[in-house]
Amino acid sequence: MSNLTSSIQLTKQSTYRLNDGLHIPVAAYGTYLIDSAKAADLVYTALEDGYRHIDTAIAYHNEEEVAKGIAKFLKDHPEVKREDIWFTTKIDNPSQGYEETKRAIEKIAKEVKPHIEYVDLVLIHSPITSKERRLGTYKALQEIIINPKTSVLNVKSIGVSNYGVEHLEELFNWDGFLIKPVVNQLEVHPWLPRLELREYLYKHNILVEAYSPLTQGYKLNDPELLKLSEKYGISKIEILLKWSYLQGFIVLAKTDKPDRIKQNLDVLPNGKKDDDELQENISLGIVDLDPAIVEALNKPDSREVLTWGGQDPTLFKDN
Repeated sequence: MSNLTSSIQLTKQSTYRLNDGLHIPVAAYGTYLIDSAKAADLVYTALEDGYRHIDTAIAYHNEEEVAKGIAKFLKDHPEVKREDIWFTTKIDNPSQGYEETKRAIEKIAKEVKPHIEYVDLVLIHSPITSKERRLGTYKALQEIIINPKTSVLNVKSIGVSNYGVEHLEELFNWDGFLIKPVVNQLEVHPWLPRLELREYLYKHNILVEAYSPLTQGYKLNDPELLKLSEKYGISKIEILLKWSYLQGFIVLAKTDKPDRIKQNLDVLPNGKKDDDELQENISLGIVDLDPAIVEALNKPDSREVLTWGGQDPTLFKDN
């Protein structure tokens, strides 16, 4: 289901509706490999530049500092409310399993709750563990949503990451399944289009959140991409980010360079300002690429599969 749309209406303030009725900001700032000593300041910078979606994980070892960066921004900008900022974290592999996940949630609560009160989204970071532990983790997360008063942490939504069709089928066929994941966070870009998996997610109303939209850098010097950049006078970074937005993804861009944080977000036009309560200055911005660029990056037969975390890539096969 490769999307050959070359133009859509989208702004920095755009959100997508999740299957639980909540709205998630389309543009996300990722904190993978961001040193905890820098995380608070970089998150603050991202929020000042206009991001309203921040992504972290237990495995990144920077959750508390990310939460502190959000808290400082909210304190300095009273016109922005906590509900305006989306905070995502993830349950890592060692924390999978019913009791283990409950302990992980307690740890997350201890680190972030004093600063940002609640968590918008918790994902299962990876399916690389046993079926029993995967489903135990999901059971614990479902219980938080169903009975929030019994949890030490208020979590609004739950989802998965790096799940293939077989992992989702396992979840849907489990007799304890009650709540559909709202997103599947995946590595996806023109050279890893994941078409079959995306078709499956679309049918089940699960949004795709694209991490490594810049291909982890390994395709930034691809000859075809360089030719497109030169021919159409648009940077290769902008091409790849716009490609992801045109696919309808939530786009997760990560950098530890302050100037790049702004540049990545600036591929989207401005919409309404936070202080524009009457919404008098809304811009129905357009994100577009020349149709020839979109067609050139349409690689539905690409079967290039990368490893995640050094693990066997077949665990993430699409079918």
